[in-house]
Amino acid sequence: MPDSVDPSALTYDAQGLIVAIVQDVDTRDVVMVAYMNQDTVRRTLETGQAVFWSRSRQEVWHKGATSGDYIEVHSLAADCDSDALVLQGRLLGSGVCHTGSRSCFVDVEDGETRLVGASA
Repeated sequence: MPDSVDPSALTYDAQGLIVAIVQDVDTRDVVMVAYMNQDTVRRTLETGQAVFWSRSRQEVWHKGATSGDYIEVHSLAADCDSDALVLQGRLLGSGVCHTGSRSCFVDVEDGETRLVGASA
């Protein structure tokens, strides 16, 4: 994956974080939102796998390191203000959500899990 962004040129918030929207490169579905800092952006670009910052654990989170559900990064792009990222990747494993779902954007209705807004 070519270096598509310069980690030092991004605009991070007061905690040193930037939002990262994760999109499945094959389906174009938005599957999760996470946060990155300058180090995890750099690691993502170097390894070609998604590396985030866990706000709840206050530590680097290499997606898939414990679950086996990695994200192979195909592109990383910043928005016009350089304060948000879109990461397009291929989902390797069963999904990205800690619940085991393919996407974090699900709604449980009548005992069925479905994409929010999807028609039945």
